[in-house]
Amino acid sequence: MKVIIIGGFLGSGKTTTLLKLGKYLNDKGEKIAIIVNELGEIGVDGTTLDIEGVETREITNGCICCTLKIDMEQALDSLAEEYGPNTVIIEPTGVAFPRQIKEEIKLMKIADMEFSPIINLIDGSRFDLEIEQVPKFMKTQIEDADILGINKIDVATDEQISKVKALLQHYNTDARILEFSAKENEGNFEELIETISGEGKQRDHSIKQNSIAESNVSSHAIEFAIETNDLEIKKGHKLANEIVDSIHSQFIQLNPDFIGHIKMSMDLPKTFLKISLTSSTNKPEIEIFERENVANQKVRALAAVTNIRQDDVVKILENTIEEMFAETGIDLQRLQQHTDTKNIINLCDISI
Repeated sequence: MKVIIIGGFLGSGKTTTLLKLGKYLNDKGEKIAIIVNELGEIGVDGTTLDIEGVETREITNGCICCTLKIDMEQALDSLAEEYGPNTVIIEPTGVAFPRQIKEEIKLMKIADMEFSPIINLIDGSRFDLEIEQVPKFMKTQIEDADILGINKIDVATDEQISKVKALLQHYNTDARILEFSAKENEGNFEELIETISGEGKQRDHSIKQNSIAESNVSSHAIEFAIETNDLEIKKGHKLANEIVDSIHSQFIQLNPDFIGHIKMSMDLPKTFLKISLTSSTNKPEIEIFERENVANQKVRALAAVTNIRQDDVVKILENTIEEMFAETGIDLQRLQQHTDTKNIINLCDISI
């Protein structure tokens, strides 16, 4: 069983990359499984992870290199026994260190397992903000990688890409650097796919680090049932835009240079809507998927951002969603929530 680990900070394009990669391998006839780790208890991406013929597992409520090692081992064991994939693609949370994940998986003694080179994605359009906001964290992620992918060249300038490439070469002289857009399938994306057939480099064990503490990220996730069966796509689309724009503006007031991920999804009749934003300078990206009619409409949201107080993240996320739905006359029922990096950090301090 081949294991591919795709790392990268929050919002670097990991999910888009693994979906393209998974579909490519699946179309070639390989048996593929995907394991996705999100910080909150709530899987916001929903149907965006669905690929016909690909088995998917979500591991939530923490970071798999710190608190969820048992969940990861159980997921890999069950996949090996029940599904028998040729390849497992792992997308860690954006506040994980990929090499620590690889080292922990190697200790699990799962039979016939080998590793592809560790891939770490960099958002070419906002790398200057990442280095400014979380310099030590970004440096460690970069040093972990065998392959560094400068993603989002479709929205980054040539000057930005050149600057990012020079910095990556400075931080990791051994890594292969590829420039591409996973979303648009441009640049060296085909070359990235080809690299997974190789083997990851053997290195000395890394020093165990608390990745979440070093990321300076506060996160919160929440889920509501929508108490109506007739929320139309146009109205849902407009409401989602307004909510994310409001959250974005409030975060900017607290940290004008924040980076991270604000994600919100809505289950609507025959439609799945997802909207995401990755920094103070970016604009929201919207995806709409057709689907079979769903009986229970829901809204899910996750905010994981740098250098903003935890209680502010919680208050802004919850109040904005509840108040803006109320203004439209639509009632919500809270289903579950997960707050944290603070409690997770305490668990991460346990020796791993």
